[in-house]
Amino acid sequence: MSKKSGTTTDAVEIIHRRYFKVKPERLKILEEARADDEVARKIFALRSKAGLTQSQLGKLIGTTASVICRLEDADYEGHSLAMLRRMATALNQRVEIRFVPIRRSA
Repeated sequence: MSKKSGTTTDAVEIIHRRYFKVKPERLKILEEARADDEVARKIFALRSKAGLTQSQLGKLIGTTASVICRLEDADYEGHSLAMLRRMATALNQRVEIRFVPIRRSA
């Protein structure tokens, strides 16, 4: 980044400046998407580590493979605490909730 002109060739910085800087509504959407993605990735990782298929995990918690598939989708926004607890129990885990500061830079 050039200190004189404030220009940059860093694509992530350019996107951040253009779409997110001083646009709190977009930052909120970005943080929600990051959270949904993180939950989906954790579910997938835990199921994979346990060596279970979506169908097998579904049977363990009383649901279907399609529900597990949806829960592992980064675009899914309907993760419920009750469902996460059922999954955690089936995978010998527990759900832990933390509050962390929102990231302000890309």
